[in-house]
Amino acid sequence: MSSPCVCPRRQTFAALGVLALWLGAGGPLPASAQQVLRVTAIPDESATELARKFAPLGRYLESRLGVQVQWTPVNDYAAAVEALVNDKVDLAWFGGFTFVQASVRSGGQVIPLVQRAEDQSFRSVFITGASSGIHALADLKAHTLSFGSQSSTSGHLMPRSFLLRAGIDPDRDLRRVSFSGAHDATIAAVAGGKVDAGALNVSVWDKFVAEHKVDPAQVKVWSCFATVGDHLPEDYKQRLEAWKIRSPVVKFNAAQAGVAWTLQLKPANHKSFA
Repeated sequence: MSSPCVCPRRQTFAALGVLALWLGAGGPLPASAQQVLRVTAIPDESATELARKFAPLGRYLESRLGVQVQWTPVNDYAAAVEALVNDKVDLAWFGGFTFVQASVRSGGQVIPLVQRAEDQSFRSVFITGASSGIHALADLKAHTLSFGSQSSTSGHLMPRSFLLRAGIDPDRDLRRVSFSGAHDATIAAVAGGKVDAGALNVSVWDKFVAEHKVDPAQVKVWSCFATVGDHLPEDYKQRLEAWKIRSPVVKFNAAQAGVAWTLQLKPANHKSFA
């Protein structure tokens, strides 16, 4: 199991999942409203893993909405933002930083609707090789470090802020800073000895440990910190707003679809990113 983490509440931040906003819509929407609902997400894991995780949710959405749901993969975080603000997709699953970017790029036309329950006390972790000699942020000086994507909230923005608060400028004090592009790639970089340490989303780390994809005796956690486009048909938007009012929590259990996970969602708004 991964090391327990104590995360100060003042460092809590929220991520956002706009994709899941349709879960509580309440019955199929008219097929004439929109024939295909296009969905994307920030690629915080490999393309095959994202597609695997989305498949049962996509089928669930199709059964509830009565429209075809199309998964639209993108190459990087910036592409997810551009896809939503340029009407290439209808719904997107963002992190906190990418939501802010999309909101700015769209002139405030991107609507935050739901976030996962765990996003209210989200965490970033720093990992390193067990024999690296790194035990605290100060020990990172003169070492190499990998963030995830440059636009990742939990894999770059917040870890960088924690380092700066500790008086460490990654670009000046570390031997080399790199960007892996995704949380799972950061784990692979540390496990493979390409970098001395990495920063990533704690949920991805916990999943890798649970699935025995990483050996916590060889790679360890040593620090932890808490950390929709407006073009949709009006009928969609009205029903989404109604769902926000009547459904404080929505749960989607994918076990019947062959995937053992449960998604719990709560309404979100712009204050979630203050």
